[in-house]
Amino acid sequence: MLHHAWQLYGRWCRWSSPFVHLLTLTVVTFGVLAPLICHRLLHSYFYLRRWHLNPMSQEFLKQNQQEGQAALHYFEKLQIPNISKTSGSETFQPLLLVTIITVQRRNDFHYVLQVASRFHHLLQQCGARCQSHRVLLCNVESDPSHHQDVRLLSSFFPMVSRDKTGEDPDPGLNQFEKEKQDYVFCLEQSLLAYNPEYVLVVEDDAVPEDEIFPVLQHLLLARFSKPYLRDALYFKLYHPERLQHYVNPEPMRILEWLGLGMFLGPVLNCGYSWATGRPGLSWPITLFFALYSMALSELVGRHYLLELRRLAPTLYNVVPVTECCTPAMLFSAPSAQRALGYLKGLHCRQGFAKDIALYSLLHAKGENAYVVEPNLVRHVGMYSSLRLNDNPKLL
Repeated sequence: MLHHAWQLYGRWCRWSSPFVHLLTLTVVTFGVLAPLICHRLLHSYFYLRRWHLNPMSQEFLKQNQQEGQAALHYFEKLQIPNISKTSGSETFQPLLLVTIITVQRRNDFHYVLQVASRFHHLLQQCGARCQSHRVLLCNVESDPSHHQDVRLLSSFFPMVSRDKTGEDPDPGLNQFEKEKQDYVFCLEQSLLAYNPEYVLVVEDDAVPEDEIFPVLQHLLLARFSKPYLRDALYFKLYHPERLQHYVNPEPMRILEWLGLGMFLGPVLNCGYSWATGRPGLSWPITLFFALYSMALSELVGRHYLLELRRLAPTLYNVVPVTECCTPAMLFSAPSAQRALGYLKGLHCRQGFAKDIALYSLLHAKGENAYVVEPNLVRHVGMYSSLRLNDNPKLL
């Protein structure tokens, strides 16, 4: 009996044994290669926060400050267009209106200039395909004249302002309710000023990605015509990268994760069989590679896999929405009217900000909403207009 067990152990532990191969692969991958390669990837479980978070946060702030200055120079050098071209009283109905909600923040980062300059550049680059798009600034600073960057932008874009300088302050108005009321004002003014088919409401620290307009063109003209998407309350174009992992309460991500394992398991098994000269597929080895690929993709970070979808607009994913956050929200005109009616009936407070309020409406009103993956904007505002923080971090 002992002799038989020793022979079995010997067969398992030979260098030619699949057990030794797969054990070695696991140790080398998760113990050596992945930690070495991924220790600087911000949204990976291998990220060495203690080593990298402070210097990376400082580097990001420095770079973002430079981008703010570049955006300022962009508009200072730009020729002021004929005011008739930027008038909000056009009879033309845009397919897409981009409304940038802005409030005065730290002057040295020029967040709204970064967002506006990027949209302006991308629209110029897009050319004839984006002739049906417009940009509107919505200044919700309590005293609009104090917003210095908007004074510069008013020469290039039409603008609406929520002027409350002559009103008595509401003692019961908390900052979260004010943010919701500002959002309602800007969405409502967008519909009144232009009557667009779609409104993209962008916060002033959400810089658009290079491919935003080609992807939106594909989504608006092809994907959103499907019945289950046509009546959605809203589409989110941003979800925080730190919340994009597979291990998550959302069933769709678990199904996606299982699908990844079911695809890569047989593929990697074929590669292993070819490399070792073994015939055919082995179900235990296929199961190993399925679990191996699922574990690796989760630990490295789903966010980095999603980036592969940027290769073509048709590869972008549209999946059921999650709770946080609202840097970039797309509404059709009818859904914007419904959202306005719903939001006016809700009171926001700490723990129930406008993003949670919008998400709560889905179940309460029997609505649906979706998120586009990967993100179509970058959230660059480390200094929040709601939560004061003198030493912000990337995580």
